[in-house]
Amino acid sequence: MGAVNAASPAEAGEVLWLRVDEGLASAGRREAAGLARRVGLTEGRAADLALAVTEAATNLQKHADDGALALRITTFGGRAAVELLALDSGPGIADISAALRDGSSTTGTLGVGLGAIRRLADRFALHTLQGRGTCLYARFTAPDAGGAQPRPSARFSGLTRPISGETQCGDTWAVREERDAEGVPHLLVMMCDGLGHGPLAARAAGEARTAFRNSRAADPAEVLADVHAGLRGTRGAAVAVARVDPEVRRVSLCGVGNIAACVLGAETRQPLTSLPGIVGHNFPRLQTFGAALPPGHVLVLHSDGLNSRWQPAQFPGLTAQSPAVVAAQLLWQAGTRRDDAGVVVVEVPT
Repeated sequence: MGAVNAASPAEAGEVLWLRVDEGLASAGRREAAGLARRVGLTEGRAADLALAVTEAATNLQKHADDGALALRITTFGGRAAVELLALDSGPGIADISAALRDGSSTTGTLGVGLGAIRRLADRFALHTLQGRGTCLYARFTAPDAGGAQPRPSARFSGLTRPISGETQCGDTWAVREERDAEGVPHLLVMMCDGLGHGPLAARAAGEARTAFRNSRAADPAEVLADVHAGLRGTRGAAVAVARVDPEVRRVSLCGVGNIAACVLGAETRQPLTSLPGIVGHNFPRLQTFGAALPPGHVLVLHSDGLNSRWQPAQFPGLTAQSPAVVAAQLLWQAGTRRDDAGVVVVEVPT
């Protein structure tokens, strides 16, 4: 999540996925220590991160039917951070307030150590679905490197996961903010699903990111045409590009292939259409579709690694969460293990 500009787009980076097993806590601490060094966390904050990882891993081992830790580096407002996500399939938390009290643990619910994680983290969030599972989010931020940063016109986050058995993911996302001659901001958002999976799909995804980064177009169809040119010589991909105009709360989208896009509200889901084809190979005559982005709603783009039949009613309270939690819950709850999965979420603050 964070502020971006044309010179410094935000892009999908490496996500370390650790599934629940006996060595989860030790593996999580080891990976977290490496990420802490990379972003420059102080020794004390690195120790706090290690403790949070241990507590989250212990909860997953004790109470989840299935689960995973996800660790990654993100940047926002010119600062780097390590983000921790603990995702599970389980009974959910019946009483969040009680679960966050130190020492509280009810059989069948997450409870041990959640209060400690909340105290230790710079940002903390918890979203639970009764009978289905819980998402815990915690962020540990490196010291400020200095320099004033512009206030972002929107918040965003994305998450990707490779197919089981692979380490490279063919799904990717990117966001950049532009301003017109009058200084009015807009965001360009890309979601890409490289055909197949493994290294060749990841190569197509990487080329799509590069083409998106290098494009100077402001119209989604023109950006997508630049990505199409950049993907020639690869196996191709499904790609959608959206433009978000925060001041008028509008989104426009141009997509080719099986990228799902919608404006998601607490009880509504308005789809935005993508056309059949393969970016880099079979390119149709492009069309752009638009929709309003009202307060309390978010823009969601995801690959077919998520089941397209999910509905807002399955995720009560989700749109009130940060984009990172929205992306994580959708990927975990609606994702499959049969394909790469990726999702990106954009919110325009009121």
